[in-house]
Amino acid sequence: MRYEWFIARRYLMSRRSGSFISLNSFFSIGGVVVGVAALIFVMSMMNGFETELRTRILGVTSHITVFPRFAESITDPDAAMADLRKIDGVVAAAPFIYYKAAVASDESGDGIVVRGVDPTLENAVTGLGDDIIVGNFDLSPNDEGIGGIIIGKSLASSLGVLLGDPLVLFSLRGEKLRAGAQPKVKKFEVRGIFETGMYEYDASMAYISIPDAAGLFKIDGVSGIHLKTDDFFNADKIADHINEMYTDRYDAVDWKQMHKNLFSWMELEKIGMFIALSLIIAVAAFNIISTLVMIVMEKRQEIGILKTMGSIPAAVSRIFMGIGLAVGIVGCLLGWALGYTLCWLQLRFNIVHLPPEIYFISSLPIDMHPFDFLVVGLAAVFLCFLATIYPARRAAKSSVVEVLRQ
Repeated sequence: MRYEWFIARRYLMSRRSGSFISLNSFFSIGGVVVGVAALIFVMSMMNGFETELRTRILGVTSHITVFPRFAESITDPDAAMADLRKIDGVVAAAPFIYYKAAVASDESGDGIVVRGVDPTLENAVTGLGDDIIVGNFDLSPNDEGIGGIIIGKSLASSLGVLLGDPLVLFSLRGEKLRAGAQPKVKKFEVRGIFETGMYEYDASMAYISIPDAAGLFKIDGVSGIHLKTDDFFNADKIADHINEMYTDRYDAVDWKQMHKNLFSWMELEKIGMFIALSLIIAVAAFNIISTLVMIVMEKRQEIGILKTMGSIPAAVSRIFMGIGLAVGIVGCLLGWALGYTLCWLQLRFNIVHLPPEIYFISSLPIDMHPFDFLVVGLAAVFLCFLATIYPARRAAKSSVVEVLRQ
């Protein structure tokens, strides 16, 4: 062990009874521990919210959505899906028709977004069937020729309908805006009610079959094609590849681009929380500065003796930098342990609950990433190292002559 580190350890863990400096060192370590643990917990919480949100969004939307670039619709969806399935990374495809309509029940009415889908193909792409809480994913016509419709829980509540109740959809698509224009009207039967936890979808989305949607909206073909990839994190690269391959035919948009504003906001909030909670570590760093300055003042005689024995200023600086780094490293390790323990307790016992009527989940989500632990730890040690620069330079500049006179 180099003598600088040996002396630094002795100064940090002073054995003098009732030493204020030793006690202050423990407070400095405690500040780093609290700051690191708070950052770990909050960043894991933000990761959890992002993961939950992404999972729920991908439950009702696809990894990639392909639209016709210069046409109103894709007139041959089977051929288009066959071509798109050949692309490396694409594992499933499903056509859809997408348009706005008015809906009415015996009690109420509203404006909604209607999506015409093939239940079998759609389940392979989005897994919407897993979100159905009442009924099933059946859109086929009954004996009377009335097609099925699947609606969100919030929409069902606002319309006052239950499983098996009738609904009527109204569409003006294809109608010329003139006096006496009549909307296209079609009656449906509620076959299922889904709940994604996302109010945007649960309160304004309905699903019908593709033939019913084509007739209601007077569309030849489909509005687009949903694609599922083998890795949704690579969906943007696959979408770019599709755009390059079919420049004159399709416009592919990945899920991150579709919800760019939402995920960008979450990323900015995560950065803001990191900066705000880093101030806790910064406060601990100021405490380290005061502790080291007091050590320099108390140990002036020892510093003078070291210099008379041949210690160079750089060696004296390393002594006090070692103290600050020791505080940072010990605080970082203990903070990691405390932060991990808090996250594990929340994952295991769901200690913090959330009101499900406000949030789309009932408990605080946690998703720990090793990279976050590394970044927080490096930031803590770096701030502690910066705190050592002024006291270390002050110690290195101590005058041997003045110390010997005293």
